[in-house]
Amino acid sequence: FSTLAYQPGIALVAAGLLAPVATFVLVLVTLFAALPVYCAVSRRSFVGQGSIAMLENLFGGWKSKIFVLILLGFAATDFVITMTLSAADAARHAVANPFLHPYLGNGQFWVTTLLLFILATVFFVGFKEAINLAVALVIPFLGLNLFVLGVGLYDIIRQPALIEHCRLGLFTTSGETSWTAVFLVSAILFPKLALGLSGFETGVSVMPLVQSSVEDAHRAVPMLRVRNTRKMLALAAVIMSFYLLLSSFVTTILIPPVDYQSGGPASGRAVAWLAQRMFGNVFATAFDISTILILWFAGASAMAGLINLIPRYLPRFGMAPRWVAYRRPMVALLLLADMIVTGAFDANVEAQGSAYATGVLVLILSAAIAVTIAFWREYRNEGKTKSLPMAIFFAIATLVFFYTTVDNVFERPDGVIISSIFIVVILFFSGLSRYRRAQELRVRDMEFVDEASAKLWGSLVGKKVNL
Repeated sequence: FSTLAYQPGIALVAAGLLAPVATFVLVLVTLFAALPVYCAVSRRSFVGQGSIAMLENLFGGWKSKIFVLILLGFAATDFVITMTLSAADAARHAVANPFLHPYLGNGQFWVTTLLLFILATVFFVGFKEAINLAVALVIPFLGLNLFVLGVGLYDIIRQPALIEHCRLGLFTTSGETSWTAVFLVSAILFPKLALGLSGFETGVSVMPLVQSSVEDAHRAVPMLRVRNTRKMLALAAVIMSFYLLLSSFVTTILIPPVDYQSGGPASGRAVAWLAQRMFGNVFATAFDISTILILWFAGASAMAGLINLIPRYLPRFGMAPRWVAYRRPMVALLLLADMIVTGAFDANVEAQGSAYATGVLVLILSAAIAVTIAFWREYRNEGKTKSLPMAIFFAIATLVFFYTTVDNVFERPDGVIISSIFIVVILFFSGLSRYRRAQELRVRDMEFVDEASAKLWGSLVGKKVNL
């Protein structure tokens, strides 16, 4: 939901007057491609590995492990930059607020850093407390956005000339003469809005935290947990789709282009700018505070995702020390990564957007591929005829996400560069850890079969032993 703080502004910059139509395409992809893909993933990866675990089974031995490590690199890109980008946009809202600006000045970098430190501190205190706080922050944020956007929509309805002016400008700027052509142009533009697809991989990665029952936990497939996860994903997707469509429509009509361009007062804070213009500085400050809090805490879902994801792979591969499986050391490590990324991008929101989108899209593409292969194998190997149409459907979804990913990479290649750095770092330290652990002789308990063996052991201690 925190994406709502910057997604309307990104849509305006990327598509201009076409933003509502491009957002509509994004919503279609969300509801009829991404959501079904991750509902299928939840059925096959219910202990929190996400789509990565499904793809791990396609290969054997070290090919499988290296493939997983590469996907973990993209997952790290997605989740880490979720934290840094959200904190940076929260800092932008803070320094742009008329009441806070005299105290904060242009200190977006140090405000971002402070927010990341506070986030890590919350996770040091406890995970359950962090989740409860997230719930308390989301409800006021959605309520305030609904109020601002609802009033904006009412103003538009009272002034039909605004819609007509926007419609004429739409056909003039796009050079098209029919709504069909406008829709096709918007379909080409929609990959630039791909940040709106974030959140699905995080949703399945935290599945172990979704409510289940004692009986359900002992089943081969805990269907109660799967159903609850699907409800969570579907409800989030529907709510967010509604907000994206409403915010895109209202901001496109009410915000002049000069204000939402980079460096303008509405840049990165389109709905907050509307709140300030319509209701004044006092209400806008309350709106900004709510937005800052949820943006700051958006990192909680990413932090939770990585805390659940990384310990399921690296220690099992023998590629990480044992402390990786513990929450607080992982939080400290992720905080260090956040600091490095924030410093590298100088807490710039736009600069991090491409890397964020690349991580999101690669994970969704991998999920679509994994689900397609799973249904195809069910049809070929198990003779399930119902799986064939599902395999065809998800193959089409895979093509959509493949196009989106490739378009994003060619448009903004720096995202692949950033993801590659994460991949190289993970491969290097995993290989180093694997080498060190390969030199260890790890024995937790030892019991002699008989007294003769105990005496033999005494004669062996201190000598070279060939195993």
